[in-house]
Parts: sequence; C-alpha cells; structure tokens
Amino acid sequence: MTSDAKPRADQLLSIGELVQRSGLAASALRFYEREGLITATRTAGGQRRYERAVLRRLAFVRAARSVGLSLDEVREALAGLPASRTPTKADWTAISRSWSRRLDEQIEALVALRDKLDSCIGCGCLSLARCRISNAGDAAAKTGAGAAYLPSALRRP
Repeated sequence: MTSDAKPRADQLLSIGELVQRSGLAASALRFYEREGLITATRTAGGQRRYERAVLRRLAFVRAARSVGLSLDEVREALAGLPASRTPTKADWTAISRSWSRRLDEQIEALVALRDKLDSCIGCGCLSLARCRISNAGDAAAKTGAGAAYLPSALRRP
C-alpha cells in the first residue's frame, strides 16, 4: 500500500474486533497506541479503526515481551518499519536478524537459571548449605541488589 492509498472502511478493524482477533485487552491496545507501538485512525464519531497490519505488530509485541524484551527495545524495532506501507517479509527479517544476539543472550540466561536455581544464586537468602561456601558472609551483597550470580540478562529492571 502506498502512502496515498487508504484502506477501505470495510478493511479496518474496530477496537472490539482487534481485541477479539489479537487476544489483547482494549486497555492494552490503547496503551500500545499511546506508546507509539500501533496507530489507529478515527471515525467521524471518534471511534478507533485499525489496519489489519496492526495484528502483525501486536503479535510481534506480545512475542517480544514474552521473551523479556523491554518496551523501549520493541519501540525501537518497530520504529524501523516503514510507515508508508505494510511491512514485508524482508522488513520483519531485518528486525529478526538485529535481535538475534539479544535473543541468544536471553536463551543463555534462561538455561543458566534452569541449571543454577537449585544452587546459590547470590540473592542473599543464605538458605542453602552451598551458599555458605559460594556466598560466604553474603559477599554478593557488595555487587548490588538482586541475585548476583545469575546472568545480567535476568537481573535487568
């Protein structure tokens, strides 16, 4: 679609239709719109209408958030998509490639969590016998808040 072409009214989704199709609450859609992650047009009566391509963006946002990516990271990625046309497979591939390293780090961090959760993670609880050896006297507290022995990807705010 070019910047001149506008979708026909029957090709646009109401907020209720978008809720039903995306599985997200209307409040989430309004929040994502305020955050600039999706856009809507308005009818003469002020009702929101969404292009069908917004469904892809919402699926992307949901997937990205579910693997721990921040709204800022999602916003930055979506900002790289063309505003004048529906994104193509090549556009989505470019985003995927740009996140490959970040996702690999997240996978590595989750594997470490799985493998270390039954041992000392440096959280300061000192409840495991191994903590007295790995974190004697709660030395991990000097590194700051959180579970100091987990990968940094799992300690992001």
